Amino acid sequence: MNVPRHIAIVMDGNGRWAQGRGAERNEGHRSGLDPVRMVIEECLRAKVAALTLFAFSSENWSRPADEVAGIMNLFFDALEAELPALNKNGVRLRFIGERAALAPALRSRMGEAETLTMGNSALRLQVAISYGGRQDILAAAAQVALACERGELRSSELTESGFAAHLALAGLPDPDLFIRTGGEQRISNFLLWNLAYSELYFTATLWPDFSSAEFAAALREFAGRQRRFGLSGAQLQDA
Repeated sequence: MNVPRHIAIVMDGNGRWAQGRGAERNEGHRSGLDPVRMVIEECLRAKVAALTLFAFSSENWSRPADEVAGIMNLFFDALEAELPALNKNGVRLRFIGERAALAPALRSRMGEAETLTMGNSALRLQVAISYGGRQDILAAAAQVALACERGELRSSELTESGFAAHLALAGLPDPDLFIRTGGEQRISNFLLWNLAYSELYFTATLWPDFSSAEFAAALREFAGRQRRFGLSGAQLQDA
């Protein structure tokens, strides 16, 4: 079976899952840790090279303060609990997004986790926290503009690959497969540049209920699609 090199996931539906059970929204976020572990294990098993998870967007800061605080505490606790196993299994962990708004203790632990796992190569795991796709592109454009101001680059020399080298996922292949749970069928400002030719898979399943069987179904769906990258089907057959 054709396996994606890189999978990106919007883990949507935690809050609705909790509310449907009469629980606080943060209970849904806690329950969402189980499918995170499952997806990482399945990616390791399938030899997927990279996995990028959308954990907290730049827009999520506008949610109720108690929910945001609960999510941030969960990030810290989950990192403490899961890091030993991630490192043991050869997972290289990296965080993408704007860290300035995060608590100093969390930023420090994130940096330590990245340093600890830097030499691992079984799976490259990116966790997007305080991340936005437009923000990502704007930051890259600012870097390119600065390089031009310094005389290090001419605008006529700029290429797509040169610009992409300034994005958060620099050094990684673009996601082959994008998965979104929770029933919404949109990208929601996630990896706007990198998802240009990704195969999109949407499911109504809320993230805490996302199972290994459904993940396998997404991989089968991907394997059955013809990826054209602007070419016609006839051209691919002749290639």
